Amino acid sequence: MDVLTLSRLQFAATACFHFLFVPLTLGLSILVAIMETRFVKTGDALYLRMTKFWGKLFLINFALGVVTGITLEFQFGMNWAAFSKYVGDIFGAPLAIEATLAFFLESTFIGLWIFGWDKLSARAHAATIWVVAIASSLSAVWILLANGWMQRPVGFVLRNGRAEMVDFGALVSNIYSWAKFLHTASSAYLLGAFFVMAISAWHIARRSELEFFKRSFKIAAAFGFHAAVLTLASGAFSAIMVAKYQPTKLAAMEGVWTTRKAAPYYLLAWPAPSQERNSFQAWGVPRGLSLLAHHDPDSEVTGLKDFPRDMRPPVMATFLSFKGMVLLGMLLTLVAFLAWLVSRKDLLESNPALLRAALYCLPLPYLAIQLGWIVSEVGRQPWIVYGLLKTSDGVSKSLSTGQVLASLAGFTLYYGTLAAVDFYLLYKNARQGPSPAPQGA
Repeated sequence: MDVLTLSRLQFAATACFHFLFVPLTLGLSILVAIMETRFVKTGDALYLRMTKFWGKLFLINFALGVVTGITLEFQFGMNWAAFSKYVGDIFGAPLAIEATLAFFLESTFIGLWIFGWDKLSARAHAATIWVVAIASSLSAVWILLANGWMQRPVGFVLRNGRAEMVDFGALVSNIYSWAKFLHTASSAYLLGAFFVMAISAWHIARRSELEFFKRSFKIAAAFGFHAAVLTLASGAFSAIMVAKYQPTKLAAMEGVWTTRKAAPYYLLAWPAPSQERNSFQAWGVPRGLSLLAHHDPDSEVTGLKDFPRDMRPPVMATFLSFKGMVLLGMLLTLVAFLAWLVSRKDLLESNPALLRAALYCLPLPYLAIQLGWIVSEVGRQPWIVYGLLKTSDGVSKSLSTGQVLASLAGFTLYYGTLAAVDFYLLYKNARQGPSPAPQGA
């Protein structure tokens, strides 16, 4: 457990923890905005109660997301000083824009939304939550532009021992970054939908505030099904980007060891990295992988054996995470489709199996998103900036093992406490349900 390993563990732990809250913020902000917009258009007080109830859960989650995100940026200077020095001229720009533009915009308007109920008109107040939702997605854009540059570095030159930006437009238009944004954002919207559906399903099964939660479920189901379709489509597009710019990651994702044209897609496989082959593979779809990766059934797919061992990512972690993410994505799409279909026909009360499925599926989008980030980040190894800077060269040189171990333990304890508080507050308020409707409403 050297400084490099501990620093990687610390960043992985804090990043994974932070991303428990970010996707729910992205998804819930839009759903709350939709509910308040319906209140403005219809004048139906039930939509106002829905806005306030789901908005309260959104605010609890938002607060934790802000706190946990700050620590991540500290680590660039504390644990990854060599990385920050080498690429800070490029990497710092989108993060600075995210903080000064998107996050400040989001924070300002969320304050207006919280305190402006009796001070703004209904239309103006609804507009503030839309600004919050747009700013949240805009924040994700800039962060993923930074991460996308690490996956596919563009618009720079190497000068004076550093990577220096020469084309900001290339960074902003990086197709790899936009593929990541579409896939990340759509999966976040799917999580927000399942969060609302799960809580609504629990209350519907108990005949609690039936009209309130049936409407909530219906809105979330429609939003979730469309988000699921977008997630699958953006995932397929992301795979094409991986095949084009990170062939080692694709080979690890699919367990491809030998380069070949017209490569089949195996529905079942199990890699044996020590033997540089798959110990088991079956149900191959002829030319399937070549078609999926390059949109050409006769194209060539590069195998892991074409790369030195020290240039390959951890195969099992990448392979299993990718397969798990895909299976969960397909399952969630099926459940979202059934939920949308049943809620449209107003048959939720007579479908207890679907209500249980919606409730029990709540952890699955969280898990799928975490697996997706493992594929993205572990699959990029040994590079911290793909093809440019190795992870082992980006770690801070002056840290001791004891210092990193102490900070890792401190962060784990601190974040564990925050998680317990957050989940307790979400559970308590979700179980309690909305405030009673005013008399005569």
